[in-house]
Amino acid sequence: METQELNNNNQYRCIYAILSCLFLSITYVASLYVWSSPHTREHSSTIKKRFFSVFIMALISPVFLYFGMSNKVLEKVTIWELLGLKWSGLLQAIFIPLILTMILFLGPLCLQGLNGQWKLYFEPMYWIGNARTLIWWRNLVVAPLSEEWTFRACMLPLLLQCFSPTAAIFICPLFFGVAHFHHVVERTKVGMELKSAVILSSTLSICIYHDIWSVCSFFICQNRFIIYSFIRTKFFNKSFTVSTFFPGHFVAPFAAHSFCNHMGFPDLTEVLAYNNFLKRAGFFSLFVIGLVAWCFLLTPLTNPTWFNNNLFWDKNFLQLIT
Repeated sequence: METQELNNNNQYRCIYAILSCLFLSITYVASLYVWSSPHTREHSSTIKKRFFSVFIMALISPVFLYFGMSNKVLEKVTIWELLGLKWSGLLQAIFIPLILTMILFLGPLCLQGLNGQWKLYFEPMYWIGNARTLIWWRNLVVAPLSEEWTFRACMLPLLLQCFSPTAAIFICPLFFGVAHFHHVVERTKVGMELKSAVILSSTLSICIYHDIWSVCSFFICQNRFIIYSFIRTKFFNKSFTVSTFFPGHFVAPFAAHSFCNHMGFPDLTEVLAYNNFLKRAGFFSLFVIGLVAWCFLLTPLTNPTWFNNNLFWDKNFLQLIT
């Protein structure tokens, strides 16, 4: 009887987890469009209204996590720990994933250095000017903060109750990728044909889910299990094996996500614009070196013991549930 009751509870938690993640995904996107406005997403009034929408979502999302977690888990850890909010290991969680992401973007960063863009980063007026624009706040602060909070911090602990860490890591970004399909509405508003908007939005949603460049936003997965998968990339038409480890801090995916938004999707057309063959080959090599170095360094530099993450690895989390 106890075994059957435990199985029933596990099934209930699985159903609740999937439905909660689906509901949060739909609600998050819907909250962006509740405002009737003739303006595009870049208009200041639209941005302000959406700031308010995601703020409300940030308040709602943890409620689903709290009521969906097993009582055995909540007896052992606080809701703040489940969300990845803790002081222990904070500095490591900020800088190590950020450095890893910078290594991944070695090629684009070197291009910026050659073009003189690095000098701008040392100019106070560059940051002051950006801080005065709502688009900068949306792209580098509000969007990464709200998306990682809802789609990573609040969803993953729910999914880890009934799915293996491998499955949970791939299911969670699926909700995140599908949620970005709403950009089809934005593209039709600015005059793009519906067919083209659907194709482009579908492609970008798939890229968000599969591409190696978007993996930098998945650091909140909070477990130490090795994930082996073939991941498609936009620039390298081949498959490779990736081992992924996660520190268990909310600040880790936020910092990496913000940096990715700042850098944008790596653009190889800038490399192709160089007439000098050696320069082109050198920059292409830096793109590859950054990717390979990231793959090799990911495992040793994201060991959970570095971040004092004792909850979501070595099956500790599963032991709390059973």
